[in-house]
Amino acid sequence: MSTDTDPAPRTSRLHAVLHHDAPASIVVFLVALPLSLGIAVASGAPVAAGLIAAVIGGAVAGLLGGSAVQVSGPTAGLTVIVAESVHHFGWAATCFITVGAGVLQILFGLSRVARGALAIAPVVVHAMLAGIGVIIALQQLHVLLGGNSLSSSYQSLTQLPHQLMSVHYGDLCIGLVVIIILIAWKFLPRRVRVVPGPLVAVLVATVLSLMLPTHVERLVLNGSLFESIGLPAIPRGGWFTVAVTMVTVALIASVETLLSAVAVDKARPGSRTNFDRELVGQGAANVTSGLLGGLPIAAVIVRSITNANAGAQTRAATVLHGVWILLFAVALAGLVQQIPKAALAGLLILIGVQLVKLAHIRLARRNGDLFVYLATVIGVVFWNLLLGMVIGLVLSFALLLWRVVRVTIIAEPAASALRWVVTVDGTCTFLALPKLTAELAKVPAGLPVMVQLAVDFLDHASYELITEWARRRESDGGTVDFVEIGTARMATAVAGPPERGHSRQVLDEVIGPWRRSGNREDSIAAGIAAYHRGHAHLMRPHLDGLRHRPDADSFFLTCADARIVPNVITNSGPGDLFTVRNVGNLVPVGGSDVSVEAALIYALEKLDVRAVVVCGHSGCGAMEALHREVRAGPGLGDWLAHARPSLDRYRLGHPVAEAAALAGFGEVDQLGMVNVALQLETLHAYPAVRRGVEERGVAVSGLFFDLATARVIEVTVDGIAEFDDGRTRVAAGPV
Repeated sequence: MSTDTDPAPRTSRLHAVLHHDAPASIVVFLVALPLSLGIAVASGAPVAAGLIAAVIGGAVAGLLGGSAVQVSGPTAGLTVIVAESVHHFGWAATCFITVGAGVLQILFGLSRVARGALAIAPVVVHAMLAGIGVIIALQQLHVLLGGNSLSSSYQSLTQLPHQLMSVHYGDLCIGLVVIIILIAWKFLPRRVRVVPGPLVAVLVATVLSLMLPTHVERLVLNGSLFESIGLPAIPRGGWFTVAVTMVTVALIASVETLLSAVAVDKARPGSRTNFDRELVGQGAANVTSGLLGGLPIAAVIVRSITNANAGAQTRAATVLHGVWILLFAVALAGLVQQIPKAALAGLLILIGVQLVKLAHIRLARRNGDLFVYLATVIGVVFWNLLLGMVIGLVLSFALLLWRVVRVTIIAEPAASALRWVVTVDGTCTFLALPKLTAELAKVPAGLPVMVQLAVDFLDHASYELITEWARRRESDGGTVDFVEIGTARMATAVAGPPERGHSRQVLDEVIGPWRRSGNREDSIAAGIAAYHRGHAHLMRPHLDGLRHRPDADSFFLTCADARIVPNVITNSGPGDLFTVRNVGNLVPVGGSDVSVEAALIYALEKLDVRAVVVCGHSGCGAMEALHREVRAGPGLGDWLAHARPSLDRYRLGHPVAEAAALAGFGEVDQLGMVNVALQLETLHAYPAVRRGVEERGVAVSGLFFDLATARVIEVTVDGIAEFDDGRTRVAAGPV
């Protein structure tokens, strides 16, 4: 056993850092560096702000966050809102907003509401990111052409023709080179793609810009990284807008962070992110970044997945990537000033285009959310990010409400035309009253009516309308029958506040036993009434085709025990099972009782069944009496004598008993399985069964129903096997 002072754990951690985390951190550093610079330029912030945010994202969020491998830093998802903030309030006030957003994130994490952010409709998040991508691409297209990014998408579109007439070919050439390299990089061999494509593209573009004879706009660093550090400034007025911007930054950063965490957890099944702690870490990083003059921070999916795929195992990889960026910014700041703006514009254009994912558009179309997606994108692009999100959230909630509360109401004559059927399917609320009134008015006077209620919610207004309509028809001499197959019941509609029914209740009513109470009600009569009221009409269509001809797929012999329900355990219905039941599921040989033989011959020769099945069960009283050799007296004792060979074979050591013992069954259940095996042998000896097997391929099989697990086991003449959900059998003993 090791303790905290043992060298073994320390050596193991050091080995993980040196052999896994350090190489991964270098890969992430190479990916993050050009992206951080490009996002700073696109946001209208100082170039150094992107580097500061990348350092803080690695060090603070990496140490305090809830994920071991998630990487945080400047993100394209916040570019638009930061650019708007810089335009309205200035850079120093935007840093103040970043600090406020970080405080909000810390509060989100401490209040443990992190998972609530995941409740935002995915289509809205996808559309928001797509809108941001369109804005980035439109703005940076002007930079690529040698101009300046404009403040609005409308201006970017309207001024594009003018910009095309005054294109700067040096910038255009450099930007296109970056785009071509990034697109081609995906098709290169894997060993080449170990080096991040954005880094290669920016380096090639920088070298090319030094060789071109034309002038190229380059990045500008105002002093060193440490000289760029500055305290935030309190905004002057407009506090409502400031507060809204803070909340927007906090929400977008939180949602993007949590979505990244979900993606990382899927990529690394063994890890689970602490969402609340992650928000606290992100908030602390944003507070620090804002205080030092950095951009807002969020976890970035691309960098996080890159970190995980590069082999990172601990937080050291995230922290080290921030250290590498810091060393680069301090020691090699001069190189940054050689990077052409057009190179970063090409990089950002491709990032913006990639935010518009065809898979998300296809998903929205398939789910019926396409108009929500398009409206959100338009709102983000042509108004602002917050308004676009609000539009998307309102539309998605309205669509959800419509899907949840919609109801189908149809009044039509039955097949016989002598009665009408009114079907109400869905959620029946006061919103359905106009349609409900119109459909009920279609029913002619004097004809009997059956009202089928397949509803999961029935409020007082709908209940009163339906019952009042039924009373009027009955007072005029008509008849109205109600059939309730939904989860909501009319009897509970006026007992209290309406509640949505649950499907489990309906299943319990159909397959559950009677609820025995202290009163002396007739359970049979009550059950028949519930059947007529609930699902008799569902049986009627299945029985219509069987009224004039008997039919069966299988002959099913089982015990008379009330706990065995053949149609339930075989998922069968009318016309499937020709069922014979007796005590102990026995096939008598000789004697005066030929009831089983008569039923068997009828099933094989008249119904042409395809299978003959014997089904025993655990906890069988007949097998227990046989095992204990209880003197049952005349009648029952004479009947159990037919099972005496099963007891003898069990005591001699039957292979089915051995398999059942290995599976953990007790002696009585072992005897029950041996009994099924012997009944199979007896059936194979019947001439009618032999003819069926030889001439028609009739299958003869044994089953055993385990009451403890509610599962069915196959029993053969010399072993047992389990059925799995894929309808294959898994051996559980010698077969």
